[in-house]
Amino acid sequence: MAATRPKGFKLLVAALRTRKSASMLAFAFSSGLPFALLVGTLTAWLGEVKVTLATIGVLSWVGLTYAFKFLWSPLVDRLELPLLNSFGRRKSWIMLCQAMMIFALIGLVLTDPTVHIARFALFAFIGAIGSATQDIAVDGWRIDIADEESPVELLSAIYQLGYRTASIVGGAGALYMAARMSWPTVYLVMAVLMGVMLAITLTAPDTERPPRAVVEVLAEPGEVNPRIRLAALAIVGAAWAWAIITIVMFMIGMLAERPPGVKPPSVGDFLKFYGPVIVFATVVVPLGIAAGINWLKARGREVQKAVDPTHNRGRTAANHLYGALVAPLVDLTARLRWGVLIVIGLILTYALCYNIWASFAYPFYLDFMHYSKDEVAFASKIFGIIMSIIGVSIGGYLFLRIGRFPTVLIGAAMPIFGNFLYADLAEGAPHIDIALHLFRLDLLAHYMGSDDRMARLLLTICYENISTGLAGAAFVAFVSGIVSKKFAAVQYALLSSLTFLIGSLGKGFAGEMIDKYGYATVFREVAVVGLLAILFVLLEWWRSTAVARRAEPGDTGQTA
Repeated sequence: MAATRPKGFKLLVAALRTRKSASMLAFAFSSGLPFALLVGTLTAWLGEVKVTLATIGVLSWVGLTYAFKFLWSPLVDRLELPLLNSFGRRKSWIMLCQAMMIFALIGLVLTDPTVHIARFALFAFIGAIGSATQDIAVDGWRIDIADEESPVELLSAIYQLGYRTASIVGGAGALYMAARMSWPTVYLVMAVLMGVMLAITLTAPDTERPPRAVVEVLAEPGEVNPRIRLAALAIVGAAWAWAIITIVMFMIGMLAERPPGVKPPSVGDFLKFYGPVIVFATVVVPLGIAAGINWLKARGREVQKAVDPTHNRGRTAANHLYGALVAPLVDLTARLRWGVLIVIGLILTYALCYNIWASFAYPFYLDFMHYSKDEVAFASKIFGIIMSIIGVSIGGYLFLRIGRFPTVLIGAAMPIFGNFLYADLAEGAPHIDIALHLFRLDLLAHYMGSDDRMARLLLTICYENISTGLAGAAFVAFVSGIVSKKFAAVQYALLSSLTFLIGSLGKGFAGEMIDKYGYATVFREVAVVGLLAILFVLLEWWRSTAVARRAEPGDTGQTA
């Protein structure tokens, strides 16, 4: 008689005793720590040493590596690393990335950002590349290694636990340490922690590399022929490459050392002239190519009449790149048709209202509002994470109770008010004080040994993190409902990358505007972007409803 499989908490306890689950926890920590250090905490260091907000905004563009990681995900999936490959298919990449991040953190430790900001940015970029690439390998490892004893659902839950723990260590922990030692010492400790993660990686299990094979669906009859696929891949790849190179070259020019009195290039001017072209190259061009391929397939032109028997390394590489860059959008445009424009508009604007200023949170709290590192560590990274979890839970509950689009609409609207709360906080919190007194929260703060000043910060962060947690849950659920099962992972990564792209570009512009006009003004102006998100949500709600009404009874095809 087969042994009964444990369930619930017993399954969790049993799984945590295995090498796979313990390794998952370490990999998750290794993923979360560099993201917290390079995208969040680094701005506190830069703000403390009086690096301008415009420069901090541009330096935050290193976060674009997480947006672009889908571009090289086929490489991570297929390429065997010399020397390291003997350690395992996924482990070899994870080890390489961890070594890159240790190198980058030590480089930051040895570089003074007030003297060599370009070198400092280079080390941050190397660390971000390593971190984003590690995420690809860890995601693949989690899926590959799952089995009956450690199912993927359990490994995913353990991943969230490890990642959030690392966020607290790299956020609240780093700030707490920085209040008692220098920033270089803090980052040296974090490099040692990454070294411990590298040692644990050596003991982790791994899976065998599967046989090399082309993307099967692309060999089927009805697909466009390899010549058309290669042309489409070349155009889309060139458009993305141009956008990335243009952004990187501007970063180099912005952060390069220059003679006294020579002004750096303007972020506002760059985005004014190049921003629309970058969006055109990374969004409009790929969508146009996808629509063109669907046009050919619908008319039976330039398509394969039989199964393509060709098997070689070049075709395999081209097919994987096509599957990452072009095929997901071909599928999306085929299903949504003109509605894809509304969906892309929603994705581009949904998170901008609260994502643009994220890189300036620490300079705002520490340097402008003059809260201590300990106060910010507790409010932002401990209390704030708890509020975010509550927001995510509320988002999930609302999806079940009131449905998809009402929840998405609430998620688009709530962060707008959060921006006005931060503007009020920047101007002395006159309206926040009224709310504190009305609900007797000021008395509660005094009873717990705090003061009005800390109560203002906690109330603002409470609303902001609940609203953005709800919005984040709504966004993930919406995008997950848009993608097709055939291209789920790659399509989700591609659509999510668009949010990172626009948000990161906006951060550079916001930093320059804050330097010129102040926090309160920029908070209010950024809130206007939230109105665009509401408009796109309403349009998509109307479109999806119209599609559902036109659908024939019993139709199970995914059209929205």
